[in-house]
Amino acid sequence: MESKRLADKVALITGAGRGIGRAIAVKFAREGADLFLCATRMETLEETAKQTAEFGGKTELYTVDVADRAAVEKMVGEALGLFGRIDILVNNAGVYKPARFVDYTYEEFDRVMKVNVYGPFNVTQFVLRHMLERKTGKVVNIASTAGKWASMHQSAYNTSKHALVGMTRCVALETAAQGINVNAICPGVVDTDMVPQFTKEHAKIMGVDEETVKGFILQRIPMGRLIRPGEIADLAAYLASSESDGMTGQSILVDGGVLFV
Repeated sequence: MESKRLADKVALITGAGRGIGRAIAVKFAREGADLFLCATRMETLEETAKQTAEFGGKTELYTVDVADRAAVEKMVGEALGLFGRIDILVNNAGVYKPARFVDYTYEEFDRVMKVNVYGPFNVTQFVLRHMLERKTGKVVNIASTAGKWASMHQSAYNTSKHALVGMTRCVALETAAQGINVNAICPGVVDTDMVPQFTKEHAKIMGVDEETVKGFILQRIPMGRLIRPGEIADLAAYLASSESDGMTGQSILVDGGVLFV
């Protein structure tokens, strides 16, 4: 049974159309939160909404590219107009593009940075201004183990997630005295529909087959399995609840014990 520890809370979740974002949306709905869900595609959001509907809370859907600052400002205004407040922000939207460093185009690298760094910057800045007025709020950034150390053939992604971990710490420091908690979750390889794309693209770069890449990943996870989306959602719910009131500026690994190098 759920504790309903997010009852009477309003959560804005980016990248809520699939994978980790969908799992977090469902978990938050189960815990009693009302939801403002956004992603780039309405059809994926509608699939998420079908799963949150059974818990009886209010769910609103919105399509946006978080890299578009003007669109984000409008979105946050819409959310505040509908709900009157935003208690919880989850920055989950992100993109991934592997390549050898020398092979990245400027446009590819720039896109990863705009979505994964400037996206959270945009959304957090507009939401945070509202939270600071109320002197309460929870911000949960979905970073990555890639934000903790180096890894091969994904320098754009790692750079963006290092930046997000750094942003988490800095924003937490600036807002701790105003009743705001800002933390990050750093997942390892999560069992979502992104894994086939990950293995296919890395196999091509490395010149091996996809099974070799899968084996390479699992050999380096002491638990011997991928992380489940629900495990990330459980931690997000904790960080969004009053149970984590004493935590801020943290970036928490959920990776099965692995150190990717």
